[in-house]
Amino acid sequence: MFNGFTSSETFTAVPDTFFRELLSQIDDADELRATLFAIWRIEHTEGPIRFLRRADFGEFASGVDQAVARGSLLEVRNEAGEFVFLNSPRGRASVEAIQSGKFDPSSVTSAPPVEHSNVFTLYEQNIGALTPLIADMLREAEKEYPSAWFEEAFEIAVAKNARNWKYVEAILKRWKEKGRDERKNREDAVKDFKRYTEGEFSEYFRE
Repeated sequence: MFNGFTSSETFTAVPDTFFRELLSQIDDADELRATLFAIWRIEHTEGPIRFLRRADFGEFASGVDQAVARGSLLEVRNEAGEFVFLNSPRGRASVEAIQSGKFDPSSVTSAPPVEHSNVFTLYEQNIGALTPLIADMLREAEKEYPSAWFEEAFEIAVAKNARNWKYVEAILKRWKEKGRDERKNREDAVKDFKRYTEGEFSEYFRE
C-alpha cells in the first residue's frame, strides 16, 4: 500500500503537451510507463546530451517500441547499442548530433538519476516547477552562496508573497555584499523582512 507523498519531495517537470494531447492517445499501460519513466530519468540526468539505454528501462522496456512508434520517444541504433531520447528540442538535436557523427553515445557511462539538492527542493516547493534555465541559475547560486542561507531567503520571499527567483537572489546578493545578520531563529528572520521590500528590492516584490 502506498503511504503517500512526503513534504520533502522533489518534482519532475512534465510538458503540458503530455496532458493536452499525448495522454489521451496512449491506451497501453506499458507505453505509458515507459514514457513517464523516460521523462523522469532524463529530467534527472546531467549533461548537454541526455538519453537512456534499453537496459535503463528495466521492467518498463516493453513499452519503448510503442512510444518510439508514436513519436514520444526517439531511438538511435548503431553498433554501440540502442539509445533512447525524449522527443524534445534537446532530444532531436542529440539524435542529429549522433547521426552526423558529432557525438558518440557509447562514450557516456550510464548513471543513476541525479538527486536534486536542497535549493532545487526549496524552489519547487515555494516557487514552482524547474526549467533548464532556472536549474542552471540555481546551480550557479549554490556555488556562490552558503547552503544555510537558501532556506531563510526562500522563507522571506514566501512571507512577502514574492515568489520568484529574482527576489530570492536579491536577498542572497545583499547578504553577501553587506553581511547577513545572524538571527536566533527563523521567526525573527520572517519578522525582519521589511527591508527586503524597499529600495533595491521593490522591483522584485512587484513581479
